[in-house]
Amino acid sequence: MQKLKDELVFRLIIAVAIGLGLGLVVNESLMLIILTIRDVLSQIIFFTIPLIILGFVAPSIASLKSGATKLLSFAVTIAYLSTLGAAVFAMVAGYIIVPALNIPDVATDLRALPELIFSLQITPIMSVMSALALSLMLGVAVAVTGATTFEKLLNEFQAIVLKIVTSLIIPILPVFICATFARLAYQGTITQQLPVFLVVILIAIVGHFIWLAVLYGVAGIYSGQKPSEVYKNYAPAYFTAVGTMSSAATLPVSLKCADKSRVLSKDSIDFGIPLFANIHLCGSVLTEVFFVMTVSMVLYGSMPSVANMIVFVVLLGIFGIGAPGVPGGTVMASLGLITGVLGFDVEGTALMMTIFALQDSFGTACNVTGDGALTLMLSKYMNKIESKNI
Repeated sequence: MQKLKDELVFRLIIAVAIGLGLGLVVNESLMLIILTIRDVLSQIIFFTIPLIILGFVAPSIASLKSGATKLLSFAVTIAYLSTLGAAVFAMVAGYIIVPALNIPDVATDLRALPELIFSLQITPIMSVMSALALSLMLGVAVAVTGATTFEKLLNEFQAIVLKIVTSLIIPILPVFICATFARLAYQGTITQQLPVFLVVILIAIVGHFIWLAVLYGVAGIYSGQKPSEVYKNYAPAYFTAVGTMSSAATLPVSLKCADKSRVLSKDSIDFGIPLFANIHLCGSVLTEVFFVMTVSMVLYGSMPSVANMIVFVVLLGIFGIGAPGVPGGTVMASLGLITGVLGFDVEGTALMMTIFALQDSFGTACNVTGDGALTLMLSKYMNKIESKNI
């Protein structure tokens, strides 16, 4: 029993259950305290995200020496192909399924949240994308120049960041997730809006698992390894992503899950997991494509043309690479495509953002779990590079 209590998945499930219960019974004063705690914890978590990216990506690239540029190109390519494939899969499914759905209007009478007692402004030292860009530049530069002193400095920084993750971030995650679900239950998102779009959301979730099966199947064929050696360890990361709704915030747990796999090399984990957490958003993109087709049918009586959808999914894959790994990052980054390519008006955009937010946690969980498959491919590619350099 004690071993079960120590498992992160068990703690996360308990946190979700407690959060939902609290949100349904607490009064405004208690919810005010919960929201304040959630805000403080979120500030701490998101402050560390750029440090985690810099601490893991830069040292791992620096250790790759001459293969750094090739490895980065390979990682970005497979991330884009996965995202584009998920988008095309959702588009095809949308044209088949959406016309048969009968979806009512979204509920809008959500309960107002009380204002925070106070809000700490713990601003990250840089944005997520800035940290990623700096990590890539530093790592490649150190690898090319052979700067051994700076490489040692990066390795020591990685050890410091790892200590912060294991001693601070992972212990506070269950509390943060508990407070998040308490907010959703109190506001009414869980009790009012979720049933309205339950069918659509369930279809999207099924789509996530189908795409993950395809992704891990391809990874297993390419790598020659059993993909089950990777995805069987990903339950904690999946549930953490469901609670945080952020690939970036789930990063500490993702690293821990990937590290348990016997078929992933340490270099591929340190390089691939933080990188893919920010550029691989297959689940979010799959959901967005299916949802824009659904919203278009609900509001405008028809789905976008095939030509417009092809342009949308191709560009969305690119936007997914640059979208921040934070809650709602994908849909926020692609608002220009939704309005410009698909012609959504203000009402359509608002409805799209609302329904996307309802499932954002599951799309994020798909993103995070899919990162393991890409890392399996990356591990195989790294072995090829190392073999050529010997």
